Amino acid sequence: MAITTIDAPMLAKMFLAGAKNLEAKKEWINELNVFPVPDGDTGTNMTMTIMSAAAEVSNLGPEPDMASLAKAISSGSLRGARGNSGVILSQLFRGFTKGISKYEKLDVVILSDALQKAVETAYKAVMKPKEGTILTVAKGGADKALELIGETDDLTVFVDEVIKYADYILSQTPEMLPVLKQAGVVDSGGQGLVTILKGAYDALTGKEIDYTIEGAGTGGVVKISQQTEQDIKFGYCTEFIIVLNHALEEKEEFDFKAFLESIGDSIVVVADDEITKVHVHTNDPGLALQRALTYGSLSKIKIDNMREEHQEKLIKDAEKAAAEQKAADEKRRSELDAMAEKSQMPKKEIGFVSVSIGEGINEIFKGLGVDYIIAGGQTMNPSTEDMLNAIEEVNADNIFILPNNKNIILAANQAASLLEEKNVFVIPTKTVPQGITALINYMPDSSAEENAQRMTEELANVKSGQVTYAVRDTLIDDKSIKQGDYMGIGDSSILSVGRDMETVTKEMVAQMVDEDSAIISVYYGEEVKEEDAQKLGADLEEQYPDCEVEVHCGGQPIYYYVISVE
Repeated sequence: MAITTIDAPMLAKMFLAGAKNLEAKKEWINELNVFPVPDGDTGTNMTMTIMSAAAEVSNLGPEPDMASLAKAISSGSLRGARGNSGVILSQLFRGFTKGISKYEKLDVVILSDALQKAVETAYKAVMKPKEGTILTVAKGGADKALELIGETDDLTVFVDEVIKYADYILSQTPEMLPVLKQAGVVDSGGQGLVTILKGAYDALTGKEIDYTIEGAGTGGVVKISQQTEQDIKFGYCTEFIIVLNHALEEKEEFDFKAFLESIGDSIVVVADDEITKVHVHTNDPGLALQRALTYGSLSKIKIDNMREEHQEKLIKDAEKAAAEQKAADEKRRSELDAMAEKSQMPKKEIGFVSVSIGEGINEIFKGLGVDYIIAGGQTMNPSTEDMLNAIEEVNADNIFILPNNKNIILAANQAASLLEEKNVFVIPTKTVPQGITALINYMPDSSAEENAQRMTEELANVKSGQVTYAVRDTLIDDKSIKQGDYMGIGDSSILSVGRDMETVTKEMVAQMVDEDSAIISVYYGEEVKEEDAQKLGADLEEQYPDCEVEVHCGGQPIYYYVISVE
């Protein structure tokens, strides 16, 4: 039977279904990140963003009205947004909810208009929109929705066609961004968005899955039904790469996808002339592998039993819930102590909030006058809510925020846009060294506006490099990277790759230093011994006698060295 309208309770179920589908597949989406660094986090950031909104939706109860639902989705996602992908997702929700909030029921025309508003709002939020990303996928879906007006009133047909076209656009993202094609992946943010839409479609068509949201209050959980391991239709998550004997023709790729659809679901096939990456949920991985062997040899085969994983997850979830309750109690006590302390502090004219990544770097920032440190950076992007809380904690009229990571700048800007009672200046620092440079160039005798301009301008004078390891094989910036390789990552590209950390670090620095360089600052991480860092510093002093070399304990995880050249 055709479905021609969606009311608020159904839309709430669809939203929660999309959220849980994303949560279930976040690690797979993380693996689609182009750079093979150990902190690829698109799936995590998008999940934490939508789960913030999902918790608010769950608390509305089983019969929300459309206005309340729209507010919960918009407000929850805006405040919970993490990373660039999370902020863009929150802006898509913000625009979408503007288009639905005044209606009791949604039809094809209203939904199409809401999708247009979603895309318009998200594009406006990004200073330099890049095609081949989540924005392009969202726009493709919205364009298809517009085409369908007048062709069908059945929302199951409408939503299905929108998703199919968005999925098609997603498959084309490697053709729009060479870096995706080189790495053999589709855009991770776009994949996250399609995953949400597919979960929403499951709810619309009556698929029974547990979409209870953890962490929601007890005021009324929207729940479809419980999922057990018996409900998992296809038990094995199967992934592999085909090293092709020949480039697949369009019909061959279509036939292969059709075969996979006949034996499973959650299918992703990304092909170029040499390799094809495959993901499928099936009850018979052998069939998928046998068919794939007709096209070439196989590598990177990974098969996981999802039913066993479900049982393990139930146990882990129970342990996690107990730990989270204890942490929540401790956090509340800490907040009460902080409120009491804050009430006794005099108000300042200027305050500083900085994101930081290690104990040593925390101390450097505090020594430069930072009032509030937000733990985050590479391994955990703080949310807009975290930024708002930090701003609230600093008793000052003018507050400077130093994101110190390009993936946090949008969240900081979003926090600033939500505040009216304080002047908030986001200095677009993309690295910790840039944050330190910005603070050093603050002049107490200048106005806040003059300082914001000066601090921002000085960022161009510092080059940053970071040394970490690769979590998978890939090809980026014309460099062949193997799992376990050390990588020296510069401001805009990978500068060096190899099996020896010291060699990789020195090669990275060599590409950063030029005739105008005067200072090299080395911040060593928690896994680096002090004597090794000091030896590196001495070697750099000998190699670059015209530069002053400083060595500091940064204490950061994941990144062995963070190095700046000024």
